[in-house]
Amino acid sequence: MSLDQSPITWEVLYNNYFEGYFPMADELGEISWHAPVFRAVFSITNYKPKKSLKAYLKPEVFYWSINQAFEDVIRKCALPRSDQNGTWLTDELINAYIELHRKGYAHSIEVYKGNVLVGGLYGVKIGSAFFGESMFSLVPNASKVAFHHLMQLLKANNYMLMDSQYLNDHTEMLGAVEIPDFIFTALLKQARTVQNKFSH
Repeated sequence: MSLDQSPITWEVLYNNYFEGYFPMADELGEISWHAPVFRAVFSITNYKPKKSLKAYLKPEVFYWSINQAFEDVIRKCALPRSDQNGTWLTDELINAYIELHRKGYAHSIEVYKGNVLVGGLYGVKIGSAFFGESMFSLVPNASKVAFHHLMQLLKANNYMLMDSQYLNDHTEMLGAVEIPDFIFTALLKQARTVQNKFSH
């Protein structure tokens, strides 16, 4: 894998995701590129929602959409949470992701309660690989609903790889598992050659 260490632009984001790297900024705003030895991924074909979530998937509970509020979603994902200092999303990164979205390579799923955006997620699409980046939830279960619709969309469009970067308690609860980097790289090399749409 070759890493492009140029200043952050949408092209740099695309090139590095293509090679399996993703960016994170530290508390000082310094951006570094990551490619973990063990990578967290989701099985698209084996995904099933938990029974406790099914009540929240009814359209009268939450309305959801695709790519209707990308900038709102990423800016809400950037808001610091109580369990962290600062945010890994700097303005430089946000602006590059917004441009990547305009170019058709970054996508969002939005979840609404009435007319209010209460949850969502965004990520990067390379071929038939989707790199899940971040999610937010302003009311209980909103981000889980967004994740459910993402997985359903990836399954319907025959995506081959759903990356979740590092395993944590939240992604493990949603069903993520770790695989060695050489297996991830092999899967990515195959997935990025197949162009799949990101839509219903």
